[in-house]
Parts: sequence; structure tokens; C-alpha cells
Amino acid sequence: MELHIDIASDIVCPWCYIGKRHLEQALEMFADQYPNAPAPTLSWLPFQLNPDMPAEGMSRQDYVQRKFGRPAHEVYERVRTAGEAVDIPFAFDSIARQPNTIKAHALVDLAAQFGLQPQVKEALMHAYFCDGADLTDDASLGGIATRCGVPVEAVVARLQDTAALERIAQQDAQLRELGISGVPFFIFNRKVGVSGAQPAEQLLAAMAQALA
Repeated sequence: MELHIDIASDIVCPWCYIGKRHLEQALEMFADQYPNAPAPTLSWLPFQLNPDMPAEGMSRQDYVQRKFGRPAHEVYERVRTAGEAVDIPFAFDSIARQPNTIKAHALVDLAAQFGLQPQVKEALMHAYFCDGADLTDDASLGGIATRCGVPVEAVVARLQDTAALERIAQQDAQLRELGISGVPFFIFNRKVGVSGAQPAEQLLAAMAQALA
């Protein structure tokens, strides 16, 4: 009874962060319901909300105004409330830059080689949404990954590896070709898909369906 979960998400997607918390809750419920089953394995797949974002990013204030036509505090009130329910202290006002996330995704991909993908994914999202970290800055990105335990030499090499960055962009494009247009998107044993930051109970039901 093995379960593998692929999660398409973006580091700068607040609903993806909330969906991550719901998945963690569902995994705890899974462990209680299936005490003899091995723990599900997870893979975080790269999806960019803004694939055309310049490499240097842009002003967060300008981004929100252009995308939504109104200030961030009006746009994100519902998200902030949903975050509080799962212990995510969103600090949208502290975010100065809206980044291109190719390099961040490349570090999440790299972290898988060291068994640290969940830690790096969490650290990047927390740094961006709660600490206002500038993810357009290589030193900031690299510091987040190395503090999670990814070797500094590997981090520096990955951030400069244009072929690896192109591979991440291709993976993003492949997800879109499969019909994924919004994230988070959860895929259970490549059989059952769930779109959106659904409640833990719904994710658990999808796990059971995939196993059946």
C-alpha cells in the first residue's frame, strides 16, 4: 500500500502555502487511518504563476496593482484569514519584490537530491510570505537553501546552471500542457487529481481513492 503525491505549486502562491498546510494535516490523518502503511512520498513540481516575469522581478506594489487593480491589503484579506487558521502569519506588507521563481524552483528540485525538498520548500515560502525575503537575490535564495542543509557548493552551482533552469521551465510548461492552469494541484499515484487548497478531509479522501 504505497502512495506517492505530486504537488504542483509556486513558492509565491499564498493558496499553495495554505494547501501545503492542509496536505500536512491530511498526512497526519492518513497515518492514523492507515497505521501499517508506509508514509506517503512527496514530490514538489515547479509551476510559475508568472512565467513571463522578468528575471529581476518587479515591485510587489506595482505587481498587485496591475494584476488586481487594487491595493494588496484589499486583495489578500481573505487569504490572510485562511492563513491564520493554519498558523501561517502572512506579512504581505513586508514583501517588496515580486520575483521570477525559476531559481527558487531549481533549489527545491536540487534539495530532493539530499532528501531536503520539504524543508527547502517550506523555508522558501516562509521566508517570502512571512519575512519578506527578496527571492530575486541569489544570496538570499542560497542562504535559505544552505540553512536547510543543502551543501553550499551545490547551491551555488545550481543557481548558475542555465541548463537546470531551462529544465525547470520545461517542467512548468509540461504541467500546463497536461491541463493544469491553477495551483496548488495534487496528484495521487498519478490516478487522482485535486485542484486548489482543499480541506484536509478532501485530500485524505483522494488518498483513499488512489489506493483503492
